[in-house]
Amino acid sequence: MRRATESDAEALAAIDVVAVAGDAERRTSIARWCRLGRALVAEEANRPLGYCVLEYTFFGQGFIPMLMVTPPARRRGVGRRLPAAAAARCTTPKLFTSTNVSNVPVQRLLRGAGWDPVGLLHGLDEGDPELFYLHRPRADRPAL
Repeated sequence: MRRATESDAEALAAIDVVAVAGDAERRTSIARWCRLGRALVAEEANRPLGYCVLEYTFFGQGFIPMLMVTPPARRRGVGRRLPAAAAARCTTPKLFTSTNVSNVPVQRLLRGAGWDPVGLLHGLDEGDPELFYLHRPRADRPAL
């Protein structure tokens, strides 16, 4: 696990299913995240398996706007390690992320890693609300 650099942008775009499908905006975002040092990359044998982005744009708190794992690396723990690495680097007391209600695999991953669902937002993707999650250190988690 390491911080991505500007030179990683093309390799990360090559494993991002949205960028691979031709989304120029995603490619631009990946390049920006790498240039600004906001992306973390998981790799094996010097090849990226996935990446996530850590920003501080959500009400002054840490936020992971992107978590991407290449399909061949899924179900190998990469998706769990990336947000954990972001949480370890986060400089605010709270770290949030979100996913669409339709993205059940990511919801399972987040819940299994101890993230708490904290809100639902309608209107971003028509007919597919965004579910927000909060990561707190174990000592700060309320008893369920």
